[in-house]
This record gives sequence, C-alpha cells and structure tokens, in this order.
Amino acid sequence: MTFTGYYSLGLERVGDSPVKSVTLDAQFPLDDGENAAVTLADEIETSLFLCEEFNPLGLIHASLATTRLVTTPTLLAVFVRSGRLESSDALELLEDVSGVRSWESNSYVQRARSLFE
Repeated sequence: MTFTGYYSLGLERVGDSPVKSVTLDAQFPLDDGENAAVTLADEIETSLFLCEEFNPLGLIHASLATTRLVTTPTLLAVFVRSGRLESSDALELLEDVSGVRSWESNSYVQRARSLFE
C-alpha cells in the first residue's frame, strides 16, 4: 500500500509543504496515517517528530530510527521556557487541543497542564 500526503519541513519553512509518497508496511500495527508519518520521518531522517497520539506513543517512539519524538505538551513547555509563549497562552492552547483530541482525562496531559497553571 502507498500513502501520499503532505509533510512540513519545519517552522522556518511552513509555506513549503511538498507531497511525498511512502510505501506502508501492512504488518505495522498503527493506522495508515501514523504508519506513513513514522515511515516518512525515518526515510527523510527528520530530527523531530511531533506526535499527538498518546495511545500508541510507545510504539511510535520505538519505531523511529533516529528521530526525536516530541509531544504537543512538551513543545508548548519548551516555548514557555524559552520565553516565546506565556504560560497562560500555553494552557489555553493545551485546553483547545485537549478538547479536540479528547485528552481531558489523559494523565500525561493533566501533568503538563499543571505546569502551566
């Protein structure tokens, strides 16, 4: 199976989103989107992989060859620590994403939320 989709090359190149096809491993125990994202991250040797899926997080992390896994709460925390984002804004963003992603009861997200309060 081949999956075609957009990927971003980084925040400094947001307007440059090429399309690339990857061949999916049918035996890989993630959905097609996650499978394609992990495969593409490994193929293009990206340095960071932003992940918003917490159920298969361990499997995604183990599947990345040389790429560093970063979650949305971690990214927000880095922005706060570096002074690029206020804690109140990070908390608001996390709340917005949590509602869309059904993270309200996720312990990882609850811990991140407490860091911004």
